[in-house]
Amino acid sequence: MKSVLQQLEQVARTDSTVLITGETGTGKELLAREIHALSARKKRTLVVLNCASLSPTLIESELFGREKGAYTGAMTRMAGRFEVADGSTLFLDEIGELPLDLQSKLLRVIEQGSFERLGSTRTIHVNVRIIAATNRDLSQEVEQGNFRQDLFYRLNVFPLTMPPLRERRKDIPSLVWAFIRHFEKKMGKQIEKIPGRSMEALQNWSWPGNVRELRNIIEHAMIITRGKTLEVVMPKVQIDEHADEQHIELESAERKHILAVLQRCGWRISGAGGAAEALGLKRTTLQSKMKKLGIERPTY
Repeated sequence: MKSVLQQLEQVARTDSTVLITGETGTGKELLAREIHALSARKKRTLVVLNCASLSPTLIESELFGREKGAYTGAMTRMAGRFEVADGSTLFLDEIGELPLDLQSKLLRVIEQGSFERLGSTRTIHVNVRIIAATNRDLSQEVEQGNFRQDLFYRLNVFPLTMPPLRERRKDIPSLVWAFIRHFEKKMGKQIEKIPGRSMEALQNWSWPGNVRELRNIIEHAMIITRGKTLEVVMPKVQIDEHADEQHIELESAERKHILAVLQRCGWRISGAGGAAEALGLKRTTLQSKMKKLGIERPTY
């Protein structure tokens, strides 16, 4: 995080385009807001658009604006986010969700600083700094044809990567107390300590939802706590996005090990010197595992 913050300070005072990557819940928008707050554009409001929250038609009008009657239901003229952000910063969250046809229009604005409202032929010129964020691997999206290569290069001028919380476990106690102090003011409560076992549980959790998940757990704990010792309730089910991959890898390793033992024992399963004895298993258990893992004695 110190490295990320150092890079943030370096790029904030420039007008360079920034691409923030990281898992969901790591705080990419907070990073974007800090970049804007340290920039020469800080007196103007940061303009935010989540590219995943709107349909393709609505995203286009939200970005570039529209004229009255541009499409069915367009009863008034509307300024787009680029117009509103003129002289300021536009934060495009979940940029990987932007449809391909809009990616070319976005590229033009970044390169030329100009665009037309929907339903208009008048070109509008703006001076907008772009900060984009995504939880996707855009280089992989480019290879798969889901994202324009030229737009990726234009956005990736200064890349910043937010590390997941599981890679910064030493920061968890500081984050916990920061959230406690925040909620103390909102809820009118005072917390003096956290049980050691609770802090240990917080540090040992894998945090698939990252800092956002940690914040939610602390908020829940603050709500149910009646005294001055925080009562933390950890989630009962841990969501592991890589569980299927890990299960496949584990089965593959187990299959290789059993095969190696069977070959060493001359494919003898039971009895003294048999594979079951070598593996510390019952004969029936080993036979069941062999069937499950698709292990059969060669017929040659």
